[in-house]
Amino acid sequence: MRLFAPALLTTLAFATCPVTAEEIGCATTTWKLIGANHRVCVYAYDDPKIAGVTCHISQARTGGIKGSLGLAEDPSQFSIACRQVGPITLPAKLPASEEVFSDDTSIFFKETKVLRFHDTKRNVLAYMAISRKIIAGAPANSISTVPIQPWGGK
Repeated sequence: MRLFAPALLTTLAFATCPVTAEEIGCATTTWKLIGANHRVCVYAYDDPKIAGVTCHISQARTGGIKGSLGLAEDPSQFSIACRQVGPITLPAKLPASEEVFSDDTSIFFKETKVLRFHDTKRNVLAYMAISRKIIAGAPANSISTVPIQPWGGK
C-alpha cells in the first residue's frame, strides 16, 4: 500500500493538470541587446475533450530583462486557427460552451483563454480566444471554427 499511494497521487495530479501547449516555433520581431528578444510564437493545443481537433495560437511574447525573468506583461496580440486533424467523436454530454485552454500572459492576472462553443444547428465547433485583464475595456479576441465532418471515410 505504501508504494501504491504515491503512484496514485502522481497519477491524479497529472490527470487534473491543465492542457499544456506544444511550442511549434518562434520568430524574432525585435532584437534585444540584453535579455530575450521580442518574438511571436506559435503553440499547438489539442482539445482535451474532443480528439481530432487541434488549435494553433500565435502570440506575442515580450523579451528584454523582464521577459527573460518571466516578469514582463505580454501584449494582447494573438491569433487562433483550429482544424480537424483526425476523426471527431463528440462526448455524450458536451456543454454548449466551455473553457478549453488558458495561458498566463502576465504575473498580474492577465491571461489568454480559449473557449469552445458547440453550434449544434450547424454541426460546428467554434473556438474563441480572448485576453482577460483586470482593467476595463474591450478585450482582444479571435475566432476559429471547425465543421464536424467524416474523416478518412469514417
